[in-house]
Amino acid sequence: MDLIVLTKAGGILGPFAQIMGWIMEGLFRFTSTFGIMNIGLCIILFTIVMKLLMLPLTLKQQKSSKLMSVMQPELQAIQKKYKGKNDNDSMMRMNVETKAVYEKYGTSMTGGCLPLLIQLPIMFALYRVMYNIPAYASSVRKYFDLIIEKLPSGFATSEVFTGLAQTHNLANADYTNMDKVVDLLYKLTDRQWGDLAAAFPEISNVVTAAGENAVEAINGMQQFWTMNITYTPFNVLREFVRGGSDFSMATALIALMIPVLSGLTQWYSTKLMTSTQPQVSDEENPGAAMMKSMNIYMPLMSVFFCFSFPLGIGLYWVVSSLLQVVQQIGVNAYLSKVDIDELIRQNVEKANKKRERKGLPPEKVNLKASETLKKLQEAEEKEEAKRAAKIARSKEIEKESTAYYNQNAKPGSLAAKANMVQKYNERHNK
Repeated sequence: MDLIVLTKAGGILGPFAQIMGWIMEGLFRFTSTFGIMNIGLCIILFTIVMKLLMLPLTLKQQKSSKLMSVMQPELQAIQKKYKGKNDNDSMMRMNVETKAVYEKYGTSMTGGCLPLLIQLPIMFALYRVMYNIPAYASSVRKYFDLIIEKLPSGFATSEVFTGLAQTHNLANADYTNMDKVVDLLYKLTDRQWGDLAAAFPEISNVVTAAGENAVEAINGMQQFWTMNITYTPFNVLREFVRGGSDFSMATALIALMIPVLSGLTQWYSTKLMTSTQPQVSDEENPGAAMMKSMNIYMPLMSVFFCFSFPLGIGLYWVVSSLLQVVQQIGVNAYLSKVDIDELIRQNVEKANKKRERKGLPPEKVNLKASETLKKLQEAEEKEEAKRAAKIARSKEIEKESTAYYNQNAKPGSLAAKANMVQKYNERHNK
């Protein structure tokens, strides 16, 4: 269940991951001033820092959601108006009217997506750093480098080393690259460190600048709450059930508890996030049913992935969700005091400034949208009037025809029917 690790993220994630690495390195240096070097503690501090840094984006997204809840009745009215009308003219009218509603509130159709799009690469980069901390934090990496310096040449082809690589699905890595060696060493269990030390006794005597045994120092950094944060819950539980001596019952319980807590805390934070939004029926808003399902399935997916990811990532998810709960309570209290009219005014003001930078008078865009909408409404009213006049004329002709054919006879009688035939012949023989 272990995933193959790439030493550092490249492409678009590279710069984001590098920034996350600098933050993590700074936290290790900060805790080391107090004589504490612990990856689990630094993950918790890292989570707090990231939540604080992303708070402005979170607020922006929540304000957008609150504004959307106010706009929703108008948008739903437009959707109902054009329900079942798939012709090009109706679709264009619907788009123009929808755009006019967004402009009325000083926002855009993509306004709520922007904060999420900004957060996505940050989140992916963050998980990348969590998965392989030594690649980004030199304060952790230096301990592994001390071990590698004492390994003899050709160690990568030894039976013990290749066996460890196969155990962690890293057998195909290029171990002439020392970054790949660090990737593997970072994932070793206590017993596997013992196996490596038995094969290469030189590493047992490696000491750090502080006089600590390097292997013991690495194990100490990775231990948090009786567990090694590089282990995966699935492997811990599997080995414990098999009766392996590597893991105690306490470690197995924590390995089980981390994924469960991750799902529960994520579910509750999502519930808090949606509690301030108006409840609408699935018929009024087809997307509501999908959102309800996602609010259930996403925490369940979190539980599933947490079993196959290192415990350090599970720890991050749990702490992140707990902080999200606290943060959401504060955000909900803040948004409950926000004047929606003032929020709309601020949005319109910002939109007007953007228009001014494009060389357009602010009122010109609004007037244009209003005039377009007005013309569409007038055209629709004329079409509706024509349809009503045509229906009324049809009813009038039908009434006149019925009265003509039913002259001098009781309506529906045999005489009336005979009279109708006679009148018909008379009328068409003229």
